[in-house]
Parts: sequence; C-alpha cells; structure tokens
Amino acid sequence: MNPDLRAFLAAWDTEIVLGQVLVRRLERGFELRHFSDRAAASETLSILEGKELRNWAQTTSSGAFRPLKSAPNLRAGWRAVAADSAALDLLIHYLYPGALADWYAAQSQHPPITSYRQFTARQTGMYRITTMFTDAIVGAAILACCHTDFCLKRRLWSVEGLEPDQAGQKSMIPCLEPCALMLEFARKVARLEQNAAPPSLEPVADVAESNFDAPNNPRRMRFVLEKQALAVKPALD
Repeated sequence: MNPDLRAFLAAWDTEIVLGQVLVRRLERGFELRHFSDRAAASETLSILEGKELRNWAQTTSSGAFRPLKSAPNLRAGWRAVAADSAALDLLIHYLYPGALADWYAAQSQHPPITSYRQFTARQTGMYRITTMFTDAIVGAAILACCHTDFCLKRRLWSVEGLEPDQAGQKSMIPCLEPCALMLEFARKVARLEQNAAPPSLEPVADVAESNFDAPNNPRRMRFVLEKQALAVKPALD
C-alpha cells in the first residue's frame, strides 16, 4: 500500500469528505457518493463502476467539460463501491487526480510548495508576461482564479502580501503550486491590464469556465471585483 493511501485511511474512522465526495467504510470495502447525497437511499443512486466514474466526472450537469476536477461542480446522483483499498485509491484518482499524494506531501515537515513567483519564473515564450505583474495585481488574479466558487483546493502557495488559504476555508485537498488554468488566467489578466477598456460585469449563461477570452467569463468578472476590493491600480512591473 502506498504511504499516502495508508496515511489517508488512518486519518478517519467511519467516513470522510474529500472535495465533494463522501467516502464511507463498509463492512467490506468502501462506498463513495456525492456529499449532497449523504442521506439518500442507496437504491435511488446510479451505480458507477471504474472508468464510468471517471467519465461521469468529466462533465457538469449541463454537459459542459470540467477542465478542473477540483471545481465545485461535480454531478450528484451516483454511488461507487470499492472492494478494497487499492480500488478506493483508483476511484479517488478518477475523481481528484493526485489528491492523496498532494495531501500526504502537505503533511511533511517541509511541504513541496512552489510560490507564484517561483512557478512563473520557469515560464518561457508567451507565458513570460506572467512574471511582470505587481504583487497586488497577482493577488487579485489569484483570489479570482482560485475563489471557492471555482476551486475547492486549499491554496498553500501565494505571492507577497497575500496569505495562503486557511484551514477550513476549502476542502482538505491541498494545492501546492499554481495549476495550468491559473497560469493561463494570469496570461489573460496581463493582457487585460494592458487594455484600458474594462471587461463586462454582466453575467451570460453558458460561458466555458476556461474561456478567458469571453468578457463575461466568471473568473474575469471576479478579477474585476477582487481588484476593486484591494484598491489596486492597473500596473505592470
């Protein structure tokens, strides 16, 4: 058994919530279901096996693709049963890839956390522009992209002047470094900061969450609000 799985199983007794998933011990094996279905009768839920669960987690209830598996839009109405710990490990990986490994790493004395500046310093080509923000603009971009409306991971990395997420603010799944979605959002924010025209704050349905070119993308609108809240001026270093 992997040490991360062993530690995870030792961390709880009868049940635990991981992201939006409730994991329960059975007399033999484990059961997984959406936490909103905690009290639902088992016979009312669809049974998903193996890769069926992975496919289920690929899309939202409206059929939109989920580019971020830690987004709080996992569909409910299902249950999956793992015969043993190895099967449980695989099912969790289908729902939240790398979550247990990151959770275990975050428990270490020196967690492998990569700050925004460290992460973007590695970037080349079109992503080099993500290094040119002031810390204030970066902070607004992080608060927008990683808001609880969009991601359940507890952000342990940050930038000067912005605190990491506190325990209990999000789920138990840690975020050890900026993700690809954050990097692309930061690149778009850099372009927005070069454009004097403010983006629209009018919500429009059916905008893909990763379509940062859409003026009414929810993260773009959240960035405007976060920047206003922080009272920062449009600026690049």
